Amino acid sequence: MTDNCALWRLEGVVFAAGAGTLSTEIAASRLLAPYFGNSTVVWANIIGLILVYLSVGYWLGGKLADRAPRPALLGGIVLASAAFIAATPFAARPILDAAVRGFDSISVGVVVGSFVAALALFAVPVTLLGAVSPFAIRLALTDLQRAGTIAGRLYALSTVGSIIGTFVTALVAIQAIGTQRTMVGTAVLLAASTFLLIGRRAVPATIAALALLLVPAGAVKAASGLLFETESPYQYVSVIQWDDGTRVLQLNEGVAYHSMWRRGSVLTGQYWDTFAMLPPLLGHAARDMLVIGNAGGTIARMYGPFYPGVSIDGVELDPSVTEAGRRYLGLDDNPRLRVYTADGRPFLERSDKRYDLIVVDAYRQPYVPFYLATREFFALARRHLRPGGILALNVAKVPGDDRLTRAVDATLLDVFPQVWRWPALRFNDMVFALDRPAPQTLLVRRASGVTGRLRTLLPLFRRELVGARPGGRVLTDDRAPVEWLTDRMLLEQIARGQGLDEAALPTEP
Repeated sequence: MTDNCALWRLEGVVFAAGAGTLSTEIAASRLLAPYFGNSTVVWANIIGLILVYLSVGYWLGGKLADRAPRPALLGGIVLASAAFIAATPFAARPILDAAVRGFDSISVGVVVGSFVAALALFAVPVTLLGAVSPFAIRLALTDLQRAGTIAGRLYALSTVGSIIGTFVTALVAIQAIGTQRTMVGTAVLLAASTFLLIGRRAVPATIAALALLLVPAGAVKAASGLLFETESPYQYVSVIQWDDGTRVLQLNEGVAYHSMWRRGSVLTGQYWDTFAMLPPLLGHAARDMLVIGNAGGTIARMYGPFYPGVSIDGVELDPSVTEAGRRYLGLDDNPRLRVYTADGRPFLERSDKRYDLIVVDAYRQPYVPFYLATREFFALARRHLRPGGILALNVAKVPGDDRLTRAVDATLLDVFPQVWRWPALRFNDMVFALDRPAPQTLLVRRASGVTGRLRTLLPLFRRELVGARPGGRVLTDDRAPVEWLTDRMLLEQIARGQGLDEAALPTEP
């Protein structure tokens, strides 16, 4: 391997290994997201362990190259990594299904164990890919005077391959053919690249990998009553139908429901119904409302019959979620809903419109995006409220731990003159801020203006409504540990062996 032809062969293999490494990392996040989410905590584990595996691979590749600097051995390393990558999406399924059982049984040991095991699946292929560059450099070095040039050239090609692997995987492959076939396709690329090193001996492995592309992907996450699923650019999206016909929208690991549809009723008995108490609190007729985190349109669908005069702008980041809402969750039932595909905060930044009501229900997993819970965002939202308007948020909690709600309370009070909390459910607080303060007696009297089954919420509203008090750390764009607070709440709840089942509101059909 000392001539120019040999060098370009090595360059091709190094390029493919770089592409394969980042493609595998992106695919790893998508493989795990339906079960563990894609929070910064999950990403930190993925990136951290990938770097550990690569570091071990760099060391191992150098050692092996010094002991046996043969192109055939390097080809074998690449083929082995291809085999492991091709097998990973199939081998991971039983491990990830165990994670689902762990969530269902509230077993933190099963959940954590499955997460560790799933990440361990990537240890061997990524370590082997890490060995490629130092091994190739050893084979290419025949003139020490050009050592720096050759090493820099090969590492540059590896990095270019990583860049291309990242963008092609994230922006094209996963959207077009799914995670399973993306990983198998990565294996095909790696296996084919070994033609440059071992010639026709690479044919059987390449054909075997190509054959795996024909295996049906099936359901990403097996679930009873699955009506719809897709892997969007943002998350795993699914719609599940229960035995009674109720349909729910789930994202990623499915800890929470993000929309609900019940046959013959716009009410759900869950936290969405609490937002129906807001219009009477204004003291005047509501005309315009903004929903950030429209999801499947549950809130807008409910407003249709109860508040037909309210025009609603629903902002939803993920078009796949909107598609699921239109097909299965009655998103188009309210003709006064207009859906915008956008991120909520940039949408407000670009808009000049003002609203009577702004509702933030932008959970992607158990988390609200941190930048929708900060002083800067609340100040932006207040500028988009009409005089006397209301900003309301759905905030997660667990029994006995409302740290996130208290942080949101403190942050809202830094911007608004008055903030109220309605802990109507065990796992959700509805927090709302008033542009103009009003005494509790007046709010209760205004709330009595609701009609129909919404009146069953009045005793709960009267009994549970509490004023937020100042104090606590204010969340800012610079420091807003929303995910940390949420993870801590959930893990402590699971560690106590307590479930995540929620009681229904009196509005349940």
